[in-house]
Amino acid sequence: MTQVKSTNIHWHEGDISRDERWKALRAKGATVWFTGLSGSGKSTIASALEQALVNQGVFCYRLDGDNVRFGLNKNLGFSAEDRAENIRRIGEVAKLFADAGVVALTSFISPYRNDRDLCRRIHAEAKPGPLDFIEIFVDTPIEECERRDPKGLYKKARAGEIKGFTGIDDPYEAPASPELVLDTTKLTVEQSVAKVIDLLVARGVLSK
Repeated sequence: MTQVKSTNIHWHEGDISRDERWKALRAKGATVWFTGLSGSGKSTIASALEQALVNQGVFCYRLDGDNVRFGLNKNLGFSAEDRAENIRRIGEVAKLFADAGVVALTSFISPYRNDRDLCRRIHAEAKPGPLDFIEIFVDTPIEECERRDPKGLYKKARAGEIKGFTGIDDPYEAPASPELVLDTTKLTVEQSVAKVIDLLVARGVLSK
């Protein structure tokens, strides 16, 4: 658990309510959290979903695992502790996006169940009320991920050049109860995107 070091701080309520903001923007915020092994197709699906939503006029933004390590999380490595902090920060950022009326699309391996559950709690305990947190497990077998190996990381991990690589010498804990499971060995990117959009409509995040 991250230690709270700030003192003498007080939550300051603004003059605009969440409902007022969302009504003015004609938007509804939520976080769509893609999790799965490296090479599973998380980022590909999230990118295609972002394009589809923008084409529909939906206010959305994609947060990608590698991209945030160039800025917000560039001081974090890949130890269990740093991975936990990486996911905690993204959970907090995604919550802010969702509160602002954005459909936040996050694409992170996020291998540990406790870390993802923390992000769900962050959204559940948001002020002034809970925000939608939709966990999507991109359930692609490691054999297929390793066959694809788009970044050559599995090859390096097998050669011992990368230590603590998820799926090789570090565990991946699959979600216990995700809102949606996508098997990219059976679904195309377009079919996966359609399933996510259907779910967002069913959840009331998107209108029909």
